[in-house]
Amino acid sequence: MFPALETEVKQETLPDPYEDFMYHHLQYYGYFKGHRGSLPTSATHQHVWKNNPRYPLSGSFGERQGMIPDPLQKEKLLWPTCISSPVHRQIEAVSRDSLMLSSPLLKSRQLLHDEFGEVNPCLREPRDLFTFFSSSGPLQAPRWPIECEVIKENLHHIEWVPPQPEYFYQPTGNEKLPEIVGEEKGTVVFQLDSVPTEGSYFTSSRVGGKRGIIKELAVTLQGPEDKTLLFESRFESGNLQKAVRVDTYEYELTLRTDLYTNKHTQWFYFRVQNTRKDATYRFTIVNLLKPKSLYTIGMKPLMYSQLDAKTHNIGWRREGNEIRYYKNNRDDGQQAFYCLTWTIQFPHDQDTCFFAHFYPYTYTDLQCYLLSVANNPVQSQFCKLRTLCRSLAGNTVYLLTITNPSRTPQEAAAKKAVVLSARVHPGESNGSWVMKGFLDFILSNSPDAQLLRDIFVFKVVPMLNPDGVIVGNYRCSLAGRDLNRHYKTILKESFPCIWYTRNMIKRLLEEREVLLYCDFHGHSRKNNIFLYGCNNNDRKYWLHERVFPLMLSKNAPDKFSFHSCNFKVQKCKEGTGRVVMWRMGILNSYTMESTFGGSTLGNKRDTHFTTEDLKSLGYHVCDTLLDFCDPDRTKFMQCLTELKELLQQEVHKKFNELGQDMDLEGSWSDICLSDIESSTSGSDSSLSDGLPVHLLNVADELNQKKKMYKKKKKKPLQTRKQRNEQYQKNNLMQELKLTEDALSQLHGRDKGTSLDPSKMTSILTKSKERMQTEKPRPTVSCSPKRSTNSSQEPAPDMKSHWSRNRYPATKRGRAAMTVYPSLHIYTYP
Repeated sequence: MFPALETEVKQETLPDPYEDFMYHHLQYYGYFKGHRGSLPTSATHQHVWKNNPRYPLSGSFGERQGMIPDPLQKEKLLWPTCISSPVHRQIEAVSRDSLMLSSPLLKSRQLLHDEFGEVNPCLREPRDLFTFFSSSGPLQAPRWPIECEVIKENLHHIEWVPPQPEYFYQPTGNEKLPEIVGEEKGTVVFQLDSVPTEGSYFTSSRVGGKRGIIKELAVTLQGPEDKTLLFESRFESGNLQKAVRVDTYEYELTLRTDLYTNKHTQWFYFRVQNTRKDATYRFTIVNLLKPKSLYTIGMKPLMYSQLDAKTHNIGWRREGNEIRYYKNNRDDGQQAFYCLTWTIQFPHDQDTCFFAHFYPYTYTDLQCYLLSVANNPVQSQFCKLRTLCRSLAGNTVYLLTITNPSRTPQEAAAKKAVVLSARVHPGESNGSWVMKGFLDFILSNSPDAQLLRDIFVFKVVPMLNPDGVIVGNYRCSLAGRDLNRHYKTILKESFPCIWYTRNMIKRLLEEREVLLYCDFHGHSRKNNIFLYGCNNNDRKYWLHERVFPLMLSKNAPDKFSFHSCNFKVQKCKEGTGRVVMWRMGILNSYTMESTFGGSTLGNKRDTHFTTEDLKSLGYHVCDTLLDFCDPDRTKFMQCLTELKELLQQEVHKKFNELGQDMDLEGSWSDICLSDIESSTSGSDSSLSDGLPVHLLNVADELNQKKKMYKKKKKKPLQTRKQRNEQYQKNNLMQELKLTEDALSQLHGRDKGTSLDPSKMTSILTKSKERMQTEKPRPTVSCSPKRSTNSSQEPAPDMKSHWSRNRYPATKRGRAAMTVYPSLHIYTYP
């Protein structure tokens, strides 16, 4: 069809100079890690052109082979159909030394061919500076803060669903509470050296983290009989600060706080080696911060055995006995710590095992998943992958747009939008598993999935805080702050992930209605899955925000608890995603909380959640969306009726608790919903509110300058009323001075002589006129303690400078003259 194009493909072409430069430039700075083969070339993308009516052209502007003798003739061949005669005449006036193309085919990847093989003067959509995935190139390596040491090993865990339910641990009452002895009586077998803590702040990042040789932090084994465990956590999402051996098989563990903070110890994920099969080991984490935990009601830690994974295809599983969560007996005088202790028997000798707070889901796991979507010829047709922004460390924050192509512009404009996000809190990996389940279903060929793609535009941010996920934080980004308290921020450079997400949603609201916003989280104190929403004050949509959660509880009755949902908007949560999006106009704005533990409902009662359970909830979200938007409003109205009955029961219960008996018929629906709901607090995330840590020093300096400035400068008057009062006060003071001035002139009268009021008025009038007409001169303030004795004559050099007629001398014989606050000495040039 395109013989000239096919001939050109066979020719050996030189690389595009621009791409060649950018390839080396970006590779030097560690951003671009794609192979040469990952760059689009005419040979590798020939099959794409033939299936696409808009053919991108290959080659470069730099080639000189096969030059047409007359460049102007070449221009005419290139543009015979798409430019007018005046433009032809302008082209003929161009110098022959201008940059010319090397063949009748335009050799640029930016201009496009139309379906007839003719050049179409329109540009392709610009490619991102940092290229996306390529099947022939590696993934973009995670970027770490330069202080972090990272081992050069790629960890991979298989996905596995236990064949039998994993029940909660049932306390016996005989669990041991080990006393914390610390490194004074124990032996440190693992400790991270350079870990950024409070007082420092993020400066820069690089692939692989800290430069130089990676130290061996674990102890050196003395021989095959040495039973010391070898610990490691310097890998993606890992978290363990220190391990102290206090007995042969007993270890005290200290978790690392979120980078650049001294708080948020909850997430743990570490590796142990040199295990013994027949021994019972005890691990005790000594610096947890939350007074309440799911470990107190039966939650077990997760363990992964590499030998079991290889030989039996067994993945993560719940393990542990003698599990206790209790307050640390060592008080440092600053804050209380809590301990988690458990015992374990390893399944194999000389095994490599991992322990984690919950099923890990790393940034690399996400990239592998998105790579499979990008390389899927079907899914890539309706799922477009873009860069939302770059994180502080330079890691990509991905944005997925999922929708079926529309047949008409009107059909496209009529689609409503749904916005979903996850992992704003990096230690809440359960949000990623719910997100994976949602993506698995919405990208499938299920009829329901196709229908959802027909009627909605899905905007998905699967990992909002990649930096925190990579370094193993629990709540914060590298700014040392909880991003879910900063959705109102204007600090784009400090909180780019949140700023760009809010900006994307703001632009989306200008285009179309956003039906639902949901941010996927994890919860450390309550079982089951539930939603936090926002009470709607508009009586027209009263209780509508509760319909979707109630429908979801009916679709997943053994996982989702509607009674655990809460819709109160607290002041401390004003910066969260759900509240900010709700105030932007999204009625159905939610935070989905998935437990780290399991279910207390239905057939799954007292069992831990698996990854499959969380992924199934992603499917139920899609199923509930269809019910929620069903043109037949029967289900919707049925839920509204049920919600009113539930609310009426709750109001009656509240009044009974208060000891009040009140007839609520006709008036109960006017009660403020927030008054009958409990608080959603319990998270210490509000402690991470405030300026990012790298701006704290700047803020302190500014505050000091402001204090100094306030000391020097009077406080300005704030209102017009205050200014008017001050103006009237000043005028009154001037009149009083004039009165004293006049009295001093008349002081020479005899005491028996009365003062004529008319003369007094004339004196005051003349004094006023004199003050208004006298021109101001340069002044030097006179000291108020200056001697005013009339017997002392002014110095000779000061006589000519003293304005006697303005401040008349007092009567001779008086000891002192009245000192006026505005007294000045006038000087003349």
